[in-house]
Amino acid sequence: MLRIERLGEVTAELGEGPLWDVAEQRLYWIDSLGSLIHACDADGGGPRTWPVPDHIGSLALRRQGGAVLALRDGFYTFDFGTGLARKWRDPDPGKPRIRLNDGKVDRQGRFVAGYMDYEESEPLCSVFRLDADGAVERLDQGIVCSNGPCWSPDGRIFYFADTYTRDIWAYDYDIATGKASNRRVFASFPACGLKGLPDGATVDADGYVWSVSVYEGKLARFAPDGRLERLVGLPVESATSLSFGGPDLDIAYVTSMARRVKGVLPREKEAGGLFAVHGLGVKGLPEPRFAG
Repeated sequence: MLRIERLGEVTAELGEGPLWDVAEQRLYWIDSLGSLIHACDADGGGPRTWPVPDHIGSLALRRQGGAVLALRDGFYTFDFGTGLARKWRDPDPGKPRIRLNDGKVDRQGRFVAGYMDYEESEPLCSVFRLDADGAVERLDQGIVCSNGPCWSPDGRIFYFADTYTRDIWAYDYDIATGKASNRRVFASFPACGLKGLPDGATVDADGYVWSVSVYEGKLARFAPDGRLERLVGLPVESATSLSFGGPDLDIAYVTSMARRVKGVLPREKEAGGLFAVHGLGVKGLPEPRFAG
């Protein structure tokens, strides 16, 4: 039976990037505009919070400990013990109107993250791959707002959305080199009758793509051929991203935002909360750690 509960008392201005770590059995997520990293147990217990020095788009845990962060002006390393963030790479310098946004680690341990335009209007942005040795490569460009990077179970298809095109794209992904090619539309939100925009995404163990339809308050599940297979309603329209986690990887953790959009606050009092969706009948895949 489907059951949705709010976890904890945190209200995020812009909650994003839920990440379940199998090794620690802990959930991490962020408040992008609040410049905060949060963590808790599967049921919301044992909460921790760390401030970071600037707006944060995403994070990935590292095999050697700590994390790599996508902050406004580049990739940083982060030490949870000291709370110290150190700048590592700035892949697209000299552009104050953009910031790094959503990111995730591929099956080989490389971190992929893209930028977004603060004004959410112009295709000023690119998506980059950060390798374990610190090398950076541009994968695509001409993007307004990077969101939803994730991979098929075999790692050979890369899914990615420019939120303001309202499409999820698929690329051929070379698992040896980390290069992406042959971009095509995987799923069109307007063609599927969805009223929202594609935001955070993940792939389940059956190879189906889950995307949050932001401003509509729904989870959309797409079959590997791009067909809309299922819609799941959420308590808030301002839901932003999701990731599967919990001991059996069968809980969908969903973030949301309490920020104003075009001067208007979300109408639901639970906006900005973290939610756990139980009873979907599917399982996720373990998220890899960054190899660097």
